[in-house]
Amino acid sequence: MRLTVVGCSGSYPGPDSPASCYLVEADQDGRTWRVLLDLGSGALGRLHRHADPLSIDGVFISHLHPDHWFDMSGYYVLRKYHPAGAPPRIPVYGPRGVAKRLAEAYGLAENPGMTEEFDFHEYDDEGTVSVGPLTVEVRRVLHPVDAYAMRVTSQGRSLVYSGDTARCEALVDLARDTDLLVAEASFREGEENPPELHMTGKEAAETAVRAGAGRLVLTHIPPWYDPKDALEEARPVFEGPLELAVCGATYDL
Repeated sequence: MRLTVVGCSGSYPGPDSPASCYLVEADQDGRTWRVLLDLGSGALGRLHRHADPLSIDGVFISHLHPDHWFDMSGYYVLRKYHPAGAPPRIPVYGPRGVAKRLAEAYGLAENPGMTEEFDFHEYDDEGTVSVGPLTVEVRRVLHPVDAYAMRVTSQGRSLVYSGDTARCEALVDLARDTDLLVAEASFREGEENPPELHMTGKEAAETAVRAGAGRLVLTHIPPWYDPKDALEEARPVFEGPLELAVCGATYDL
């Protein structure tokens, strides 16, 4: 399994990165299976550098804040009007109301909305889905809207993507003994941070320690912060491999 960071900027696209988008790939039966974890603002263009967007087999949207899904509007256009012809629908998984929200964003009537391009499915608070060799487990986490962290497993290896969340037991449980934890670190220690919204670098590191994660990558850092601050908060807490997410980085598991 391979993870590629397509976009990792927090809350909106930054000068060096689109908003959240992660490409996960695994081979089976002579082909490469590909899923996206989020497709945030600006990420669709950058995705072309790493994979043909028409080769994606499924999309998992962590929550319905636009920095995690807004480029689904462009993806709808690509799949509907591509000169090679409209490809078959692919599954899109998201929180309750995902199909309606995406249709509204593009000014479409709810019926059919984008349902001729995407096969929409809504999460339960917990659940597991398989796409080829990739098994994706979701768990509801702590955020002002319905939000889900994701654990992707293939051939005994796993990665966990926190999506947006405050520190919570659900994320610790989902990330138990994972090989790689990609955790948001949007806030800074010592500031008056709103409750139940995001984590600091220190809190992300504490989550990784409690879960027994093998490696920690900090992500979703807003452009108004220096990402190195999050890294310095996490470093005294997490003793394993630790780094910042950057566009184009790949992790083989």
